[in-house]
Amino acid sequence: MTPRTTTNAGIPVSSDNESLTAGTQGPILLHDHYLIEKLAQFNRERVPERVVHAKGGGAFGELTITGDVSRYTKAKFLQPGKTTESLVRFSTVAGEQGSPDTWRDPRGFAMKFYTEDGNYDLVGNNTPIFFIKDPIKFPDFIRSQKRLPGSGLRDHNMQWDFWTLRPETAHQVTWLLGDRGIPKSWRHMDGFGSHTYQWVNADGERFWVKYHFKTDQGIEFLTQAEADKLAGSDPDYHRQDLYEAIERGDFPSWTMNVQIMPVDEAEGYRFNPFDLTKVWSQQDYPLMEVGKWTLNRNPENFFSEIELASFGPSNVVPGIGFSPDKMLLGRVFSYADAHRHRIGTNFAQLPVNSAKAATVNTYSKEGAMAYTFSDPNTPVYAPNSFGGPHAEPETAGDEGLWQFDGRSVRAGYVEHAEDGDFTQAGTLYREVLDDGARERLVDNIVGHVLGGVREPVLSRVFDYWRNVDADLGKRVEEGVRNGE
Repeated sequence: MTPRTTTNAGIPVSSDNESLTAGTQGPILLHDHYLIEKLAQFNRERVPERVVHAKGGGAFGELTITGDVSRYTKAKFLQPGKTTESLVRFSTVAGEQGSPDTWRDPRGFAMKFYTEDGNYDLVGNNTPIFFIKDPIKFPDFIRSQKRLPGSGLRDHNMQWDFWTLRPETAHQVTWLLGDRGIPKSWRHMDGFGSHTYQWVNADGERFWVKYHFKTDQGIEFLTQAEADKLAGSDPDYHRQDLYEAIERGDFPSWTMNVQIMPVDEAEGYRFNPFDLTKVWSQQDYPLMEVGKWTLNRNPENFFSEIELASFGPSNVVPGIGFSPDKMLLGRVFSYADAHRHRIGTNFAQLPVNSAKAATVNTYSKEGAMAYTFSDPNTPVYAPNSFGGPHAEPETAGDEGLWQFDGRSVRAGYVEHAEDGDFTQAGTLYREVLDDGARERLVDNIVGHVLGGVREPVLSRVFDYWRNVDADLGKRVEEGVRNGE
């Protein structure tokens, strides 16, 4: 016995095979409502793809806290011994839905934790930094990495034009064109919250924090040649790898670590701690183990549970807050706004996005596709005299607060002692990469530049890499000149 076909309203369907016509050769009749429903639904079964991070995949899992960070944060899900259900979506940044998984690109690393105080979203990448430090530059950056409006083609000259005119990109571009620019799989890459966040403990003490998720599978990467081959033969390579690993019970895991900076040390730190193009030295602020994060369940339906999943840095829970990181503050607005456009006003009501361990009491109401509602006798405004929900500052806390001077200005970050657009990129090249990694970095840069970069951008490319490191700039220019 198989289940019978019905309409979306549950009404039995007469046929899965023939449309209703006026005679055997007559026109199809408009009142064949099941045919109309089926075709109309088919025409609308895709939501707009994400403007960035369009191609990706994900899975469910859990975070178990093995360390003790209670002296730094009162967040309930981060207390010793707690286990919290989680969702992750991995992705590329610039490619569209059908693009290959193995293009050279940063990888999105977006996590949702279904905590008892509501959903906490940690939306980062597989790099601890980013290309820019102010959100007003973000649309321009993304457009430079997408496609030319005339030809519809991606263009290396356009990419390098933006990068060389924005020297703050140097640190991230060095990461991107190095080995970690193409991870072997999502299981074999680290994840980072990237931004600086704020933790607040039960006594109201505040700390700056950065998140690191270190892969327990080990860091592995693809060479450019391997990635290019897979792009043509297996464009869903990373998506398939994660799905099959979980299906066979080979559950990938990451060790969650944090760096903690006391609030009063931020102003005097040698790098501006809120600049997303910079890292904090682990010699200054060592990694502190927090817990183990494991993926152990594939989605039952990819569209409903991965494509409709929405992550937003605005989703923070008591004990966690924002910082003066300008990119973070810009994302606090833009992500939720993108979801309202792409999925709809009530995207948070979708099962994958809804709170699982917390009760939702909100005065948000109605709008397209609203399908949950409160007690019909509950007031729809605040304050009220009839038992409606009310804010509890003592429960929520004010985790978004920090001290500032109150003036409205348009200015960059305050320069700290060792700040500089090329400083950390140079350190990465000279002190972190080994000889083999440096050689591959040069080859990757040269290959990318030879993909269509021309004057006047080309001369700026050589200056860009000379500013990172004189030897690196020399090797890049020699490689390009010899390959022209």
